[in-house]
Amino acid sequence: MSPGPPGVPGATPDANPRAEPATSVMARKVARLLLLPALLVAAGILVKGYAESGDGFSAGVVAALGVLLQYLAFGREEAEKLPVVRHAVPLAFVGLLASIGVAAAPLLFGDAVLTHYPPPGSKVVYLGTLELITAVLFDVGVFLLVFGFAVGTVTIFARAGEAGGGHNRAGTGVERGEGRSGEGTRE
Repeated sequence: MSPGPPGVPGATPDANPRAEPATSVMARKVARLLLLPALLVAAGILVKGYAESGDGFSAGVVAALGVLLQYLAFGREEAEKLPVVRHAVPLAFVGLLASIGVAAAPLLFGDAVLTHYPPPGSKVVYLGTLELITAVLFDVGVFLLVFGFAVGTVTIFARAGEAGGGHNRAGTGVERGEGRSGEGTRE
């Protein structure tokens, strides 16, 4: 009796090239339905969060979890077709530059790092209910950085997982008992 799925005598795991994907149809539908709400909740957290100026870190984590669900349900190839995944790493760099810029810009005016403008007690410009202050730009930068880093990391792990073996847990490619030149090492 050859190895295969339980209850199917003589079947091998590779017997059917048109085998069902690893996830169910329902899991894929739910994952697709939850992506937009996850991104909208992240936008809401970014704008108002639990504090008045918003919360870029939490918003980035929520958005990244929505994308991670796509990876789990559809796999790497299908998830990487999404625009939010394709542009995640460049957005992380934009977020890093925005956050550093907002944090360091006050030094040019002789103020302390992370001094936000306009100063407290000054008139603030509003766009709807959103205050247009430098803290909002800083939060947007943090959001982009966290989201881009998290999605980029998931992408790297997904690609490494598909590439297969040859790598030990540290990712060095040096297997146990084998040195860099291919000679055996003592343990």
